[in-house]
Parts: sequence; structure tokens; C-alpha cells
Amino acid sequence: MSYTTLKLELDGEIGIITLNRPDKRNAISPAMIDDLLAALDEAERGPARVVILTGAGKAFCAGMDLEALRELATQTQEQHVANAERMGKMFYRVYSFPKPLIAAVNGAAIAGGTGLATLADFTLAVPEAKFGYTEVRIGFLPAVVSVFLLRQVGEKITRELLLTGKIFDAAEAHRLGLVTELVPQEKLMESARELAQSLIASSPTSLRLTKRIILRWNEKEIERDLAIAIRESAEIRRTADFREGLASFLERRKPEWRGR
Repeated sequence: MSYTTLKLELDGEIGIITLNRPDKRNAISPAMIDDLLAALDEAERGPARVVILTGAGKAFCAGMDLEALRELATQTQEQHVANAERMGKMFYRVYSFPKPLIAAVNGAAIAGGTGLATLADFTLAVPEAKFGYTEVRIGFLPAVVSVFLLRQVGEKITRELLLTGKIFDAAEAHRLGLVTELVPQEKLMESARELAQSLIASSPTSLRLTKRIILRWNEKEIERDLAIAIRESAEIRRTADFREGLASFLERRKPEWRGR
């Protein structure tokens, strides 16, 4: 297939998906969501037994694209719901991908980028990488990602990360369990490939069924919680604070919150 926002390399038993909008810090656009879903489908159908997800340039993924954010200001409620559903579908696909998935985080992974980076089975990150669920700072709701983060790190840490919207470094992400291993920049892809080869040495059937049983314990609850999160994510876009947060972010000014 032909992709406009990423590259898919099928190198024998290893597939590599590279988010490829380096001039936009690999920000998430509607086209990228479609491309990533299609690339994961292609990698699942193909001979690759392990998939590596990384970013081109200095960033892994800087969150939502500015043009996509501008479009939010003019969308109908039905469009807001559809937009939230697409984001939820992308995150769930990464989380539930049936083959081992390794995120090789080469730089900043912010907001939605943090979700993509940390929902993989393994997250290797360079020490310079930055993470953060920054949605509350601009009037958004980190609803979809909260479904997964609660299960990854527990309620107390989830409250801290989502309510503060703070940016934290790779060492902190590693301490929290969101990053599997810290790797020097020059060895990132080499380490990702080495990990992939160690996984390839195991039974593909065992790996697939192991991932399946891990997912199965929480599958119904996650699907239920995602439906709630998608609804809430769309609902906040009806508020004055969302409109002000979006406008202030695009205009590069301090927001004037109205509390409604």
C-alpha cells in the first residue's frame, strides 16, 4: 500500500512502521490515523512476526496536528463523536495488536504521542525523550488514554499525570513502568531489532495466544470504558473552556478559563 504520513518496511520477520512527518514532529492527523490503522493491518497480514513503531526526525510524535486542531473549532457534535471514536480505535488497535509491538521512542512523545509510545508491548526510549498527558492544560479531556493508563500505573499515579498535565522525562517514565528500557540514541533501533529477534526465537503461536489471553482478562471492561471515554471526550468539546483552550493554544496566549 501507499502511505502519505508514514513508512512501512517489511524486512523479513520484522516490520518497521516509521511515522514520517518530521517537519510536523510526526503530529497525529486524520490521514496518519488512517495510515497507521492500514499499516498495522498490512503488517498483521504479512510475514513479519514482530513490529517496531518509531518516528522520523527528532520527535516520536508531538500529539495532535495543528491543522486538525483548527478543524475541531468548526466541527459539529456528530463530527466530534466520530473524531473521538477514530482516536479510540487507533489506541485500542495499538494496545490489542496480535503480534509483539515495540515502540522505539526517538524523541518527544506528547499527549496522543505518549499514548502511542506507551501502549506498545515494549517501549524503548532514548534518555532525551519527553512524555506528558497535557490535555488539561488546553481544555481537552484525556479520556481515551485514561482507560489504559489506569491499568498500567494505577489510580494515584494516573491522577497525578492527568491532573497536572506535566511533562516528564524518560527516566521518570521508566520509573513509573511506562518505558521498558532506556537506550542511547545511536543504539535505539539496534536494540529494538535485538529485542525483536529475541521474540522471534519464541513460538509465534505462543506469543499470539499469550497476547490474546492478557487482553481477554480486561477486554469487555476496556471496550465498555472506551465507549464512556469517547462519549465524554466528545462532550467536553461543547464547553466554553474547551473553545477557549483551543483558541489560546492556537493563538499562543494564556487561556482565560470560564469554568464551564
